[in-house]
Amino acid sequence: MSDRLPHEKGFHVSWDQLHRDSRALAWRLDGKGPNNGEWKAVVGITRGGMAPAMIVARELDIRVVDTVSVKSYDHQSQSAATVLKSPDPEIIGDGTGVLIVDDLVDSGRTLELVRELYPNAHFATVYAKPKGHPMVDTFITEVSQDTWIFFPWDMALQYVEPYRGT
Repeated sequence: MSDRLPHEKGFHVSWDQLHRDSRALAWRLDGKGPNNGEWKAVVGITRGGMAPAMIVARELDIRVVDTVSVKSYDHQSQSAATVLKSPDPEIIGDGTGVLIVDDLVDSGRTLELVRELYPNAHFATVYAKPKGHPMVDTFITEVSQDTWIFFPWDMALQYVEPYRGT
């Protein structure tokens, strides 16, 4: 057992890195949709999946974008996942031809809940932890289960004292 807090083994992701990794996710998904390689919609899991979903939609020229709001974290504490808002059921149906995008699959609880609602959707995340692998179809970067990812929307720029001098 480690004496570290969850945020002490951190992986810091900049906006630039998130953009590059989200584009890589789009490239991996390009031509893989069930309709002659095309996807009919992208659904971002809010809040973390909104930025990657927007980038994937832009890169793959998918014009139908919606969200599913799931709450599973309260700051850095994970709890039971709950759906707060669902996407348009007439567009999404059972998920056939739909990309569900999130920033990260951690324990897999969020994706498990959404997969129950849309069993035929394709689930893609930018980052994945080992416990969540069974819930995601496509991802870009694997991180260890004990790593805390600091996303750019969680961070602010600040001055850092140099090691030597002032």
